[in-house]
Amino acid sequence: MGSASFLKKAQALLRVRNQLARECLAELLSVFVLMLITLSGSAQMVTTSETKGNYLSAYLAGALAIMVAIHTGGGVSGAHLNPAYSFAMCLLEQFPWWKFPIYVAVQTLGSFIAAGAVYFLYYDAIWHYSNGTLTTSGPRETASIFATYPADYVSIANGFLDQVIGTGMLILGVLAITDTRNKPVPKGLESVAVALLVLSIEVSMGANCGCPMNPARDFGPRLFTYVAGWGAEVFRWVEGQGQGGGWQ
Repeated sequence: MGSASFLKKAQALLRVRNQLARECLAELLSVFVLMLITLSGSAQMVTTSETKGNYLSAYLAGALAIMVAIHTGGGVSGAHLNPAYSFAMCLLEQFPWWKFPIYVAVQTLGSFIAAGAVYFLYYDAIWHYSNGTLTTSGPRETASIFATYPADYVSIANGFLDQVIGTGMLILGVLAITDTRNKPVPKGLESVAVALLVLSIEVSMGANCGCPMNPARDFGPRLFTYVAGWGAEVFRWVEGQGQGGGWQ
């Protein structure tokens, strides 16, 4: 009886009543879950030299991660997960502009924290694989675990076009899936449909730049690698740097 009373008091004390705060916490947790799984898929691929994972398994991890992330916070924040999606919702007048910078900041923070969690989860593997040197290029680079990098042959213009088309396809697909006036997805399976959409884009458009399609997904972890020891090279294109696995 005493234990039940204590739990009720704790729940009442920890309950967040402010709606915006609830949305921010839900979005933060959703992005954290998404990125924890996505980056772990990349870490497993890179640190084992693709003996326990490859690009397909990394893409699959990212696609399934979005399904989990949507269920994690979709009922509270809408599980935007992506500044590009939040921006599209603002343009369609389905999301207030004043919330846009708040959501972008929360999404980026969630990605940053998740990158830190993956770094510590794979700490021994990263340092063993890299021979004790955190680099952004070369045969033992590990920066691509966290952020995406263009292939050597991709120009800035082609990379920009790659992201415009990939992100546009993502937004178009999500809007089609969630449009109640369209041929509906069976109720409860919307997250599965979005995950399959993401996977289809990844396996068809991932060769150029790793298919990030999400500013927060890329910038948050990239910022983490900068402060964690990879240095300013993470913000510069380096020949031979390769590309990391990524979703959305």
